[in-house]
Amino acid sequence: MHAAAKGSYADDRAEIENLMARYLFAMDWGDFDAYAATFTEDGVLEYASGEAQGRDAIVETVRGFKERIGKVYVDKDGNPAKLRHVVAQTVIRVEGDSAFSTAFWYEMANDGPEGAPRIGTFGTYEDQLRRVDGQWLFSRRQINNEFLAGRETGDANPVRKLDELAEAAE
Repeated sequence: MHAAAKGSYADDRAEIENLMARYLFAMDWGDFDAYAATFTEDGVLEYASGEAQGRDAIVETVRGFKERIGKVYVDKDGNPAKLRHVVAQTVIRVEGDSAFSTAFWYEMANDGPEGAPRIGTFGTYEDQLRRVDGQWLFSRRQINNEFLAGRETGDANPVRKLDELAEAAE
């Protein structure tokens, strides 16, 4: 799981994509400690209801989210629906031991007619990452959700924002 201190862009990209997948599996299966472990110790999660900084705060935040969302998304029998998040197109820019990423996400649940999957929401992730002891971690993840007023990605191409952040960090 841990890579050498510095790899090629292909290695870095693969490790960052792996991190993104681990993040989503941890969220969808309720493994809150594994979820928080995808962040640096001082990492920041910015989401619709606010911001959490540090792994302990992130664990509590996602635990509360999972409980609340289980009341909103219910299956045909009234049980909490199974949510599954998917990352689609992803742009990753690596600058030494820092990286920047923008990814399109959507989530689905088994809350459609007769338990069929239904796409619920979608948006973008805007990430800043840092290599710590040879491992890529999120130092900041902003979750934009196209269905929530004030949390939309916006009209401008989000990749331009990624490039501006990366260039400012050089």
